[in-house]
Amino acid sequence: MSAFPPTSADDVLAAPAHRQLEVFLDEHRAAIHDALDGLTEEQARRRLVPSKTTLLGLVKHAIFVEKVWFDEAITCRPRSEIGIPASPDESFDLTDDDTIASVRAAYRDAVEASRRSAAPLDLDDLVRGNRRGPLPLRWVYFHMLRESAQHCGHADILREQILAR
Repeated sequence: MSAFPPTSADDVLAAPAHRQLEVFLDEHRAAIHDALDGLTEEQARRRLVPSKTTLLGLVKHAIFVEKVWFDEAITCRPRSEIGIPASPDESFDLTDDDTIASVRAAYRDAVEASRRSAAPLDLDDLVRGNRRGPLPLRWVYFHMLRESAQHCGHADILREQILAR
């Protein structure tokens, strides 16, 4: 069962755009989180593609993405201070301490921190901590929706392959 709010996009048809974007993003966040449901530690770490991508690594990468866009971009803190890798590729690396439970908990914490960081901002407010330069928060949400949807697709395919074995 997901740790994310059960609100769906249909529930926010008349809500302000900021709320709509948050709910749409939460649907993807929940799907990424829930991709690990019912799997063993071995299954979650199983490599089925030539890249570093595993289901557990994909959720760990989603933590990185949350922190890049809702911490680094908003607060302008460097990645070293935030405690995240320098590159996206490194964010898929798993340690012996990474478990389904620990990575899921870290993901939920990162998502909650993202919500707190974005809550006081308007969609047209500029965030200044991204290498592209100042970007409106609206752009961050659209980027996060695009990237999260892509990762949901990866997770679906990996999970299907794991469960078919």
